Amino acid sequence: MVRDELYKNGIGMTSQRTRERLLERLFEEGIRNLHVLEAIRRTPRHLFVDEALAHRAYEDTALPIGHNQTLSQPYIVARMTELLLGGGPLDKVMEVGTGSGYQTAILAQVVERIFSVERIYPLQERAKAVLKDINIRNVVFRHADGNWGWPQYGPYDAILVTAAPAEVPKELLSQLADGGRMVIPVGEQDQHLMLVVRNGDEFIYQQVEPVRFVPLLAGAIRS
Repeated sequence: MVRDELYKNGIGMTSQRTRERLLERLFEEGIRNLHVLEAIRRTPRHLFVDEALAHRAYEDTALPIGHNQTLSQPYIVARMTELLLGGGPLDKVMEVGTGSGYQTAILAQVVERIFSVERIYPLQERAKAVLKDINIRNVVFRHADGNWGWPQYGPYDAILVTAAPAEVPKELLSQLADGGRMVIPVGEQDQHLMLVVRNGDEFIYQQVEPVRFVPLLAGAIRS
């Protein structure tokens, strides 16, 4: 029990001091939103990866989480969250790709409500358990093909997508509220992070920076 508590709170390479060094790196790389930085400081990233990889959790690098998926590097998590918040406070946000739940955890601390969709059931179940363990309570989950979003609860003030389609799915655009923002990686071989802002029936696209994400695939996987 003592070991479990030490692991959860962080020791050695997962300590609070190690997290502070990560924040310094993110600030040097251009992350300026203090709410985002504070969320990253508070969040135990090592709980979202296998224990064998915990010592690498506060490196600014992507890490494997199984099922051919990855935990995005902290800079990308911070950058996408910061871009999403660029239009002001957010109430209802859809996340496409729960993954490990780490991006969900950061987002949950800076917005009111999250509707998170994931196609790989075991990943989402593990993410739900970790988020519950760290007392994240403002997220609801759906196991489904993320290309279709979650229209039942739309439109959304913002949409964040953590896998790359060849082009932005029209179904997701239709679920974005007027004035809403979508942050999404787009492309196959050459991917770029895109910011999409809805203005009535018009969508304004801004290419942000090169990225590397797993592809946004169709279908849902149960096991």
